[in-house]
Amino acid sequence: MTRNHGIHRIAAAVVVGVIVLSLSTSTGRDRKGYQVDAQLYSVPITESDAARAINAYERLMERHMDLTERNLTSLAGDIAMLAAEFDAVDAKFAALDARLTQMDQRLARIEKHLGVAPVPTPAPARPDPNAPAALRVPIGDLPAAWR
Repeated sequence: MTRNHGIHRIAAAVVVGVIVLSLSTSTGRDRKGYQVDAQLYSVPITESDAARAINAYERLMERHMDLTERNLTSLAGDIAMLAAEFDAVDAKFAALDARLTQMDQRLARIEKHLGVAPVPTPAPARPDPNAPAALRVPIGDLPAAWR
């Protein structure tokens, strides 16, 4: 009997194995395979508010530096032009001063030849104590370039 039990056990194991194999393969045969396309969607990288503010500030500073550079270049040209004009005016004043000195010397010689007594220069008047400080400076104390 034990021999029959062993055969029965082996036969039962074979039957169970066949059933398991048939169940696992039979259900998938009627089904169709579906193909799924996996697409990856991504959000484009955007700058943060701080990065946009920094970039805007950099552009603003570049524009400001360009504007300042152009203005300083223009100012340098204007100053050079004014300096040339001042030099020309100074040369004209120097020529007029030289001519007035010549005329003063000539007039002194004429007065000496004619015997006309030179007019004495009056003594400088005392400065007005109520006058502003800028007006109290005597003309003789001014630099020669300011006379």
